[in-house]
Parts: sequence; structure tokens; C-alpha cells
Amino acid sequence: MSSDKPLVLILCTGNSCRSHLAEGILRSVAGDFLDVQSAGSKPAGYVHPLAIRAMQEIGIDISAHRSKSMGEFAYKPVETVITVCGNADAACPIFPGQLNRHHWPFADPAHATGTEEEQLEVFRQVRDQIRRVFTAYAAGRRDQLKAKA
Repeated sequence: MSSDKPLVLILCTGNSCRSHLAEGILRSVAGDFLDVQSAGSKPAGYVHPLAIRAMQEIGIDISAHRSKSMGEFAYKPVETVITVCGNADAACPIFPGQLNRHHWPFADPAHATGTEEEQLEVFRQVRDQIRRVFTAYAAGRRDQLKAKA
């Protein structure tokens, strides 16, 4: 982890879908000035294959991501915590040095039913919602940096 960039930690319960979608998107648009990581309060132990596929469709590779516990970040200087599901918001601890906290809940695509293609469509919808929110967040953070320069 780079110590010269503020650490943004994206939390979800299982750290298998939404938090990885958000991590991949935010890293792709703000990785030059933010250290973006994700974790879960109860990690599933895997990244959902349909999350990986949905991200590949927009040119972002999250296949090397791993499901992590938020405990891995307990002693790291987390600047911002963003929760993307209700359970993680309730379970979210305060991290040392944490300045900001945001709660932006998204539906869990892992609960999608139907054929694989129908499930993938749900992942695409959630990915696109996350993309809009996190791209706007990155633009705002970039504007803040320019204003300070």
C-alpha cells in the first residue's frame, strides 16, 4: 500500500461483489491519487465470478482481487470508509485516523436468481449504479485536490 496516497476503504459484509465492483471502479478513475482497498465484516472468501465478468465487460480486471477482512486494516491509517451495504454500515468500526465516512447502499447482485445471463444482467445494473456514484465521488475528490494546489 502506498503511504503517500489517502487510503479509501470500501466495506461490505461478504467482500465478494459490491465492494469489489466499487474498488475496481474507484481505483480505475482515482488510483493515481487514492489508495483504494475493499474488505468485509464477514468475508466470503472469494470474489464472485459474475462480478469479475461484469467488470471485464467495461475493461476493468478484478480477477486478482481477494476477499479480505476489515480487520486487516485495523492498524492502517484509513482516511475514508465507504460502506456499500446496510450490514457493513452497522458493523463498521471507526478506524484510527479516519476522517470521512460515507454510506452508499446498493442491492446485492449475489442474490439474483434465474439463468446465468439473467443473474449477469443484475450484476451489470449494480455495476453501472456503482460506477455512476464512485465516478462522481472521484471527480469531487479530484476537484478538491485542484483547489488546494
